[in-house]
Amino acid sequence: MGNEAKCVLRVEGKRYEGKALLETNELIFRGAECRVKIAFGEMRGVTAQDGELRVKTKSDVTVFEVGAVAEKWREKILHPKTRIEKLGVKSGMCVALLGTVEDAFAKELRKSKAEVMNGNADKGAALLFVPVEEKRGLSNIAKAAKKLKGAAALWVIYPKGQKEITEVEVIMAGRATGLTDVKVVGFSATHTALKFVIPVEKR
Repeated sequence: MGNEAKCVLRVEGKRYEGKALLETNELIFRGAECRVKIAFGEMRGVTAQDGELRVKTKSDVTVFEVGAVAEKWREKILHPKTRIEKLGVKSGMCVALLGTVEDAFAKELRKSKAEVMNGNADKGAALLFVPVEEKRGLSNIAKAAKKLKGAAALWVIYPKGQKEITEVEVIMAGRATGLTDVKVVGFSATHTALKFVIPVEKR
């Protein structure tokens, strides 16, 4: 889940009302009469002025009337954070992988110079990553939650847009352990990452 705003879309001389969503690598518009999805890689130019976000592609110019967030969205599109930055991983930080993650992410962690522990969070990792591919894997969230200490965070990585396991189910599994869900980021084209922490009053 990225940024979201009510929006009027202008394209090819027509106006449509709906909702705009700024995701990890694409800008989406959803309306009753029109749906648009523009990947960052397709954009040839992005400008913001007077509450309008103007996106130029090879074939057209699409205007998103999103109001005050226009400039902020332009910056995020032109200078997107890396996945490592979005997940809060920093050099020297101790992170634990409690399950198998994609090779690309494992390489990004090593490049970030974080201290990576595979399958073990007993040394007090600041971030724990738990991949959950199907419903039965939700039980791993409770196991991981027991390893959290203080301000440490638990990231649950799960498939996006699948009925087998939904965001609501992931949230409920985390809350059932007493944790609080605080952030959602697009982990990849196929997966979402949901962040849980121990409530401040219980640390």
